[in-house]
Formats: sequence, C-alpha cells, structure tokens
Amino acid sequence: MAAVPASPSPLADPSSLAAALRAAGCVFAEDEARLILATARTADQATAMAEARASGLPLEHVLGWAEFHGLRIAVEPGVFVPRRRTEFLVDQALARAPEARVVVDLCCGSGALGAALAVSLDGAEVHAADIDPAAVRCARCNLAPHGGRGHTGDLYAALPAGLRGRIDILTANVPYVPTAEVPLLPAEARDHEPAVALDGGPDGLDVLRRVAAGAAEWLAPGGCLLSETSARQASAATAAFTQAGLAAHVAVSHEWDAHVVIGVR
Repeated sequence: MAAVPASPSPLADPSSLAAALRAAGCVFAEDEARLILATARTADQATAMAEARASGLPLEHVLGWAEFHGLRIAVEPGVFVPRRRTEFLVDQALARAPEARVVVDLCCGSGALGAALAVSLDGAEVHAADIDPAAVRCARCNLAPHGGRGHTGDLYAALPAGLRGRIDILTANVPYVPTAEVPLLPAEARDHEPAVALDGGPDGLDVLRRVAAGAAEWLAPGGCLLSETSARQASAATAAFTQAGLAAHVAVSHEWDAHVVIGVR
C-alpha cells in the first residue's frame, strides 16, 4: 500500500509563514518568507526554517547562503555573515586594480570578498585566510568554483611564502567593533557570529593595525590594501596605514554608510 503523504504544514502557506515571522519581530517578514519557501525542499523543512528564524537565528544561517555582489555565498552557522555594505569595498578594489592578478582576502570569513573579486577578475590567483577553521571551510566552498584556495592561520602567517611581494589586491574585512560595544550589537550578530570576527580590541583597531604593519612586505609594487572601518575610526585607521608606509586615503559611500581605508604600496 502506498504511503499516505503527510498533511502540509500550515507554515508552508506564504501568508501564514510571514505572519509567524512578523509575530516573532522580523521586520521584513514577507521577503523572508519568500526566501525560505524558495529554499526549502518540503513544507516540514520550511516550518523548521521559519522556527529557527523566529528563534533569532540570522536569516542567512537559516537559508545557508547570503547574497553578496550578485553571488550566493554559502554561510554556515557560526560563520560571519557578509554585509551588503562591504560590496563597496569590492568595488573600490576593482576600481583601484582592475587588472589585478593576485588577490588575498585576509580575515575572510565566508570568503565573500575573494569570491566576488575572483568572478570580476577572471583568471586571477585568489587566496583567502582566517584564524577560524569553520570560516576557512566555508571560504573554500565559495572559492572552489573559481580555483581559489583557503588557508587557516593568524593573518599573514597563514599565507604561502610565495605570495610575499606579489599581492595586487589585499582585502582585510577585519573585526572593528570596540570590545565594550560588542554587547550592544544586534542579537543576530552578538549571539550567532564568532566574537573573533567582531571584537577589534579596546578601540576596534587592533587587528587593522597588525594588518597594516605587515602589508608592505606582502604587496606588489603599486598593490593596495583595503579595509572597512567606521566613520569615527577612519582617521585613526588612515594614520595606521600611513605609519606602515602606505599612501592612504578613505573612500566613503553615503548610500551604504560604508568607509573603506585604502593604502597603496
């Protein structure tokens, strides 16, 4: 006798699912409901995904992917979710070095920056590195279609020695939230993303200073380092780049409320 299909979950109905998400405080409930239904394979899976989202899990972790620079970037629970404003950093990198052949994405998280640059710089050699093994696992997944490589370790110590002095674009989306302000972050970030991807030390610039200090040794002549920061940190971040021997300036996008420090060897 053929099995009787289970009754579909009420949350598989778009309006019911959206209502449940709205009741849980999701501001964009209708949009999130559509994404969940487009991703789920079954009504039961849609129900489980909606319940996970209602419990506070970031939507991107619920879906298993995040949209970034026109790509679907795979993200795992516990891995930093790429922010849409960071697309501005990618655009600045491409404007600065449109013919780049060697790209490195430090503090790579999911590898979103490296993947986006790999797509735009067809044939470029792309590497990504992070201290978090879960992030590197995710980055390898996102870079594999483009021939990119992921490395686990602390900043430059993770990179193959053969990259020294050859890097045309070095991106470093470092943690830049001051330690005292981490508890003030939205719960989605504070409770579900690794502290190592958020906490930038007392003034938020500890990791940025370390990246800047080593950049000149790894960049090719004319190569550029790009790092995201906040408006109030931009001046100190620029000074760190300058002290490291880089010609530095800040690019600002008012549309994305994004500030990117750019240093050129």
